[in-house]
Amino acid sequence: MTGNTLVIRKDEANSEHIKLDYVAVKTAAMTLRAINHKLRQQIVRLLEEHKRMNVTDIYVKLRLEQSVASQHLAILRRANIVITQREGKFIHYSLNHKRIADIAQFVSELVNSDSSDKNSDNNENNA
Repeated sequence: MTGNTLVIRKDEANSEHIKLDYVAVKTAAMTLRAINHKLRQQIVRLLEEHKRMNVTDIYVKLRLEQSVASQHLAILRRANIVITQREGKFIHYSLNHKRIADIAQFVSELVNSDSSDKNSDNNENNA
């Protein structure tokens, strides 16, 4: 283990190593937590529907307090799920489609690799 990275052997018979970057894991966890919240999912859906909105439009549509909408938008912004564009005194929010596609692909790979590991474990047990 070095600093922020854990290095482990893939298996006993293999000299190949796996590097686990704790900073990357923390970033991935933060991103998944950001998207895994009912209200933030509603905000994402709303932005997908309307393409671009300011915080006032969002909190009026979702019947929220302005501060609540702003806090959730800040979480989405830190996770790079929404993009901001300032026009005068207004900040407009829109979805970062590339980032969302990357998250979807990551989750899909994570879920699929987990199920393929289980399948290979089952196949080994059945052999």
